Amino acid sequence: MSRIGKKPVEMPSGVSATLSGQTIEVKGPKGARRFTATDDVDITVDGNVVTVKPRGDSKRARQQWGMTRTQVQNLVTGVTTGFRKDLEILGVGYRAAVQGKTLKLALGYSHDVDFQIPDGIEIKTPKPTEIEISGIDQQQIGEVAAKIRKWRKPEPYKGKGIRYKGEFVFRKEGKKK
Repeated sequence: MSRIGKKPVEMPSGVSATLSGQTIEVKGPKGARRFTATDDVDITVDGNVVTVKPRGDSKRARQQWGMTRTQVQNLVTGVTTGFRKDLEILGVGYRAAVQGKTLKLALGYSHDVDFQIPDGIEIKTPKPTEIEISGIDQQQIGEVAAKIRKWRKPEPYKGKGIRYKGEFVFRKEGKKK
């Protein structure tokens, strides 16, 4: 039995949900998001509460039950408070700056890396060594953060590179004479 799927998703004030078939659309102060569920679950909207129930007892229906409920909760969280990921840059001369819809990264290459900021994502650089990625779509934020981090992953000897804030990088000992 899904322990997550049993919990109903409550809508805060200012958030509305509409259901058409298997597609639920949630509108809130930060925007609107939609999710299409599989045919293995039933979604019902009663006032300000959304509930998800499985259709049948198959393994797939039980898997989709908890996943669908979590997706609906993420829609509600996205349109009310939004999501955010923080990256930090370590390394001499490594820095980041936002210019319009482009994130310019100086990462020790012979050229600056220009990263085009996708629609629906907001990137800020409060310091040259910090990047804040925010928006209403959790999956898109994680994907953008992973693409930026991929340009210079933290290396194990000095720890230089782009890492998630609070990420532990296993350090190796260097060569001994």
